[in-house]
Amino acid sequence: MTDERTIQERRRLPGWLSALLFFGAVALVVIGIMWVYPDSLEEAVTDESDTTTLPEEVDVAMPSGPESGEPVADAAEIILPSVVHIQTQTGVGSGVIYEDGLIITAAHVVQNSETVRVRFIDGDQVSGTVLGTTPEVDIAVIAVERDDLTPATFVTEKPRVGQTAIAVGSPWGLESTVTAGIVSAVDQTNCSVRPDSGEFSCSAMVQTDAAINPGNSGGPLVDRQGRVLGINVSIFTDSGANDGVGFAVPADIATTYADAIVSDEPIETAFLGVQGDDVNTEGQAGALITRVVDDSAAAEAGIQTDDVVIGLEGIPIFGWRDLVAQVRTHQPGDTVEVLILRDGEEITIDITLGVRTEDVS
Repeated sequence: MTDERTIQERRRLPGWLSALLFFGAVALVVIGIMWVYPDSLEEAVTDESDTTTLPEEVDVAMPSGPESGEPVADAAEIILPSVVHIQTQTGVGSGVIYEDGLIITAAHVVQNSETVRVRFIDGDQVSGTVLGTTPEVDIAVIAVERDDLTPATFVTEKPRVGQTAIAVGSPWGLESTVTAGIVSAVDQTNCSVRPDSGEFSCSAMVQTDAAINPGNSGGPLVDRQGRVLGINVSIFTDSGANDGVGFAVPADIATTYADAIVSDEPIETAFLGVQGDDVNTEGQAGALITRVVDDSAAAEAGIQTDDVVIGLEGIPIFGWRDLVAQVRTHQPGDTVEVLILRDGEEITIDITLGVRTEDVS
């Protein structure tokens, strides 16, 4: 009896015959294609003389601009041509090109200097003349004889807390250095001793956590569009180096004082005409008025002793230094809205600021 295995073997074709039938079928298909599509097949066949040419290597530039996905890099690309390195007899600092031939820096960078050395991003070094300084807001202007410069764009509106902030300058003499962070606060009161007079001075600043170190002073703090938000002037530190709290003079204030320096106008400081202290009792914080100067703006507007100033132009006042700093952001002749507490009642008073003539607010 024949088993199942023997039957299956008898039904299977010999191996050589199966191969012959397979390759024959393939040949018939190819012949059919050549008959129907002779031109297409000829084009598909490569002549022995043909060589395969690889595409040439192409340098692909990384995208820049708003769509690059690198806002800090884009901002740095915009502002770096406008940032300069400043060398004095006592140290180094930074500056930013304000107009063709004019550079804004910090007053303390060029303190006691009539001339400085300015180095541009292209390596060119020139002598610069200090046109003037305003130590009360720590701004100075340097003039250079070069007319192919790239002025920076200065913003006029206040920055937003939390927005990107980029500091550019020469920390520790390392020029063209870029650090980034955010705007930590606006209208932040920053008080220090003026190096020119030894007086204690308070100003309203833009605060940032972008790393600022010695040598950054006078350089710009910019936004994502490379526009100047402020001029870096100081840091708050216990170590002598960056602790993540830096301050910049707001751009509008810096340019106002720079304009006055360039036009050789007298530098005047707004004067409210009061003396005061912090409120040290329970209740609303503010600036307690302890004295009103006779014939001053405050006296003419009806400010009284024991009034508590809690706001100026919509900005909260939590203490005496805040009031001093906010008055300094204005110019003589500006009319400001002052919110006070008098016998527990809130009162709004419009005051036209005078000119500071003595060491009071």
